[in-house]
Amino acid sequence: MKIQLCACALLLCAVTAWAQLSPPNAAGVRMGHLHYHVRDVEANKRFWVSLGGTPATIAGEQAIRFPDVFVVLTKAESSGGTDGSVVNHVAFRVQSLAKLQAAGFNVQLLAQFPGVGSVNTPEGERIELFDETATNITFTVDEGLTDRNAERHNQKIAVPIIAHHIHLYLPEGSEAAAKAWYSKTFGAVPGMRWRYPAVDLPGINMNFSGNKQPMAPTKGRMLDHVGFEVRDLAAFCRRLEAGGVKFDAPFKKESSGVATARLTDPWGTSIELTEGFNQ
Repeated sequence: MKIQLCACALLLCAVTAWAQLSPPNAAGVRMGHLHYHVRDVEANKRFWVSLGGTPATIAGEQAIRFPDVFVVLTKAESSGGTDGSVVNHVAFRVQSLAKLQAAGFNVQLLAQFPGVGSVNTPEGERIELFDETATNITFTVDEGLTDRNAERHNQKIAVPIIAHHIHLYLPEGSEAAAKAWYSKTFGAVPGMRWRYPAVDLPGINMNFSGNKQPMAPTKGRMLDHVGFEVRDLAAFCRRLEAGGVKFDAPFKKESSGVATARLTDPWGTSIELTEGFNQ
């Protein structure tokens, strides 16, 4: 990937001051991180920085900071990319796909959907992108509900790049159950993103599509897990356990000072809950 350094430098100057997580919702939850297992950390780090992120180190891990999300990179082998797993892809909004192309990115455009394209990481992971000309990024909350934070999807972005959605491919007929589970478990706002059943959390939209083929769990894939940052994580975990949620790894305080817990959604998405990750 050949990137024009002057364009990247301008982009990096623009993002440095505004890269931070969103305020949490009423349940204390917000988007936190995307954790990738890659063979070449430095090559992937250069890709994400060129896309508009800023380098960071979190608990000894290489990370790239974007508005609303950290991308964490760990050197490890994976069993495959997101294609074929429950999480089919993640997506970001950008102000202009044309500017990314001018900066040297190979943006694969979708002819039938103006303003939509994708780029690939050095190891072939597809990252979906939407710019301001796209018409399929809006989110409508379910009837009878309102949420001021979710309105961000129906407005222009004020920054060069920002996280948009995580798209889950589920067994056909599971979409409504997924909306209900994420709403109940994390206080997410249910609605529709374009034609997809969806829920919204501060910093990320979760989209659900029915699929005839069985999908692999995310654990062990290149995108090994997604992370939600939670206020008062210990109390939050106690509430989930009281409601019947089983944890893969219970609440604990790491030596770094970050508190963590792990669970898997009913369809195979590995989720890490953290507190203090953004510090």
